[in-house]
Amino acid sequence: MKTYRYPKIPAGEITPKPLFLTRRKFMQTAGGAALAALLPPPLLAAGGFGQLKKSEFGAGEELTPLKSVTGYNNFYEFGTGKDDPAARAGSLKTRPWTVSIEGEVKKPITLDIDQILKMAPLEERIYRLRCVEAWSMVIPWIGFPLAELVKRAEPTGNAKYVEFVSLHDPAQMPGQKSPVLEWPYREGLRIDEAMHPLTLLTVGLYGDVLPPQNGAPVRVVVPWKYGFKSAKSIVAIRFLEQQPTTSWMQAGPQEYGFYANVNPEVDHPRWSQAKERRIGEFLKRKTLMFNGYAEQVAPLYAGMDLARYF
Repeated sequence: MKTYRYPKIPAGEITPKPLFLTRRKFMQTAGGAALAALLPPPLLAAGGFGQLKKSEFGAGEELTPLKSVTGYNNFYEFGTGKDDPAARAGSLKTRPWTVSIEGEVKKPITLDIDQILKMAPLEERIYRLRCVEAWSMVIPWIGFPLAELVKRAEPTGNAKYVEFVSLHDPAQMPGQKSPVLEWPYREGLRIDEAMHPLTLLTVGLYGDVLPPQNGAPVRVVVPWKYGFKSAKSIVAIRFLEQQPTTSWMQAGPQEYGFYANVNPEVDHPRWSQAKERRIGEFLKRKTLMFNGYAEQVAPLYAGMDLARYF
C-alpha cells in the first residue's frame, strides 16, 4: 500500500496569530459586517467553529487575504463576473439545507447540514486553489476528508465514480437564468480520487462558516485539480458505475476534460498554463504539477497519458 507523505508546517502557522487576534475586530468593521450578514446565524453566534483539530496539511505559504478570498470568485450561479458572487450571493439561504447520498450505495440517506458538521472532527487545512484561468490563492479551509462520508455510505462494488450536484434555484441564484451552463452544476471524481486523504468536504474558511459566494454551506475542495472541480453548494452526492458528464465537459469538451489535473505542460486552448498569478502578487510564478501536490497524488495516475486524459 502506498504511504502518502504530506508537507508539515508548524502548528502555529496553520492559523496565523495576527489573524486569530484580530478576527473579532475584523468582524466589527464594515467589510466584516457585510460578511457577517451572509453567514448562518447559529454558527456565527457561537463564534465560528471554535477549537479546530490540528492538522499537518498545509502549503507553508502566505495566505491570500480574506477580502480577496471572499470577493474574487468564480461561481456562475451568481454571474460570470469575478465580483458578481460577493454582490449577489446574499439571496442564498443556507438553512435548512440537505444533501442526499444516492446511487450505488448500501446506505442511501439524506443528511442535513448539521448532521454533516457532526460527522467527523473538523480541521483546518491550508490548500492552494488554482483556477484554470491561471490565477491562484492560498486558503485556510475547514472541513474533513470526504472519505469519511464515502465510507459511511458504503458504496457497492459497482461504484466507480462520485458525482456532485449543486443547488438549482434561479430565484436564489440569479446567474442560473443565463444559459452559460446547463443547470444544475455537476462535477465528478473517480472514487479513488474522492477517497484520497487530500479531498476535503469543506464547510468553512478562515475560522468561520463558508460565505455563500464561496460555496456555502458545503462544497468539496480537491487541491491538485483546477478550481472548477471543487463543486459548491452541494445538494446531492451520487455514486455511479459510469463516468458522469460534468457541466464544463458538456459546455466545452475541447477545453475541459473530466480529470482537470493541474498540468503546466497541457495548455488550455486559449491560454498557457505554464505560469500563474497568485492573487496579491504582481509577477507570475511557475505553475507546479498537480498544483504542488505531485508527491501525494501522482500514484493515482500512474501509466496514464495526462495530455489525453486532461
